[in-house]
Amino acid sequence: MNLFDDIKTGLEQAIEYERGKLNTRTTIMTIEPIECFKPDEIRRIRRDTGLTQRLFAQYIGVSIKTVEAWEAGRNHPEGAACRLLAMTRRDPMFPQKSGIVVAVSKQ
Repeated sequence: MNLFDDIKTGLEQAIEYERGKLNTRTTIMTIEPIECFKPDEIRRIRRDTGLTQRLFAQYIGVSIKTVEAWEAGRNHPEGAACRLLAMTRRDPMFPQKSGIVVAVSKQ
């Protein structure tokens, strides 16, 4: 089957679906709410990764001053930073497993 036939088949199936002649499976997805993190939780997550504030800041994509402010409670992470914190809390090795943090051995 060539590309034209694939497209034609897809369009025919779409028409059948619209006419109620074709049943399809439906998957419903939900998104977990963004979590809020307290200063001690952020510090614990960072320490569990074994990263310094500087390396943790580079991993998250923020300044070291931002990480310091989070851990001191002067500021709070938002959005994507919270998602990354949640993934890292679930798996402290996530920074390395994801390839964001790469260990380099010195000899």
